[in-house]
Amino acid sequence: MQTLIKELKQKNIILLEQEPMKKHTSFRIGGAADIYVSPKNGEEIKTVLALAKQYNVPVTVIGNGSNLLVGDKGIRGIVIQIGKDMAKIWVEGEKITAQAGAILKSIGETALQNSLEGFSFAAGIPGSLGGAVCMNAGAYGGEMKDILLEVNVLTKDLQIKTLSAKELQLSYRHSIIPEKGYIVLGASFLLKKGNPCEIEAQMTELAQKRRQKQPLDFPSAGSIFKRPQGYFTGKLITDAGLKGCCIGGAEVSKKHGGFIINKGDATCADVLALIEHCQKTVFEKFGVMLETEVKMIGEQ
Repeated sequence: MQTLIKELKQKNIILLEQEPMKKHTSFRIGGAADIYVSPKNGEEIKTVLALAKQYNVPVTVIGNGSNLLVGDKGIRGIVIQIGKDMAKIWVEGEKITAQAGAILKSIGETALQNSLEGFSFAAGIPGSLGGAVCMNAGAYGGEMKDILLEVNVLTKDLQIKTLSAKELQLSYRHSIIPEKGYIVLGASFLLKKGNPCEIEAQMTELAQKRRQKQPLDFPSAGSIFKRPQGYFTGKLITDAGLKGCCIGGAEVSKKHGGFIINKGDATCADVLALIEHCQKTVFEKFGVMLETEVKMIGEQ
C-alpha cells in the first residue's frame, strides 16, 4: 500500500490517508478510507484506476455522499470522490451539460438563470449529478430519465464512452451503470424554454415542501427505503408505530417516517439495526418488505 501511495504522489495525485468517511457523507457516519482521493479531472481518475489495478487494490467511487451509509470499520483500498473539482456546468440553447461532481441544486439554479424548465424537481435533491444519474434519482413526480439526453462514462478498460439515456435502461432508482462498472464523468439534459418567474415559483414551492416534511436539521441519507409499489413508505412506517423509534444514536424521524436520522453519535451498526427493525415490523403488520434505497459500502 505504501508503494502505491508513493507512486500516486509521484503522479501529483493529492490524497489523504486514513480519512474518516463521516466527513464526506451526509449521514456523518463511517470509518476511515485507507486512501481518499478527490480528482481534478478524468485523467486523474484514469491514473488512480490504472495504479490501483497494477497493485490489485480495490477502488470505490462515490459522489456527494448523500445516499451512502459507510461501515464503521471504513473502506479498504482507495475511495475516489468526484466532487467540487469536477463540477463545471455549460449551457447550449436548451441543453445543459455538467460534470459528474456538479450539485443538482447548482444545475437547477443554472437552468433558472437561463429560463430553462424541466429540472425543478431535481434542484432540491441533496446530491451530485453522477450519483443522481446512476440511481435515476427523482422527486415530486420527476426522474432523471425524463430529461436526460446522454451520459459520458469511463469504462473498466479506461475508455470514455457516450451513452444515450435509452442505453442506460433507466427505471425506478436503477440504471445499468453500477452493474457495468462504469464511472459517470458528466451528462447532458434536454430542457425547454420557460417563464423564469414560473420556474422560480415552482422551485420555491418544492423547497418549502421539503423543509416542511423532511428532517433537514439532522444528518441523514434521505429516504432510507424505496417506495413499495402501491404503498407510501412513510405511511407504512408511521402506521406501524415506528416514528421516533431509536437504536443507539439512530432514530426514525418524528417528522417523516421514511427517514432515519443521525442524532449526533449514530454508528452504521445502529442504522442497520434500525433498518432491520423497521423492515421486520412493517412486514409483520402489513406483509410488505421494505427495500433499502440507501447504498451501503465498506466494512461493518
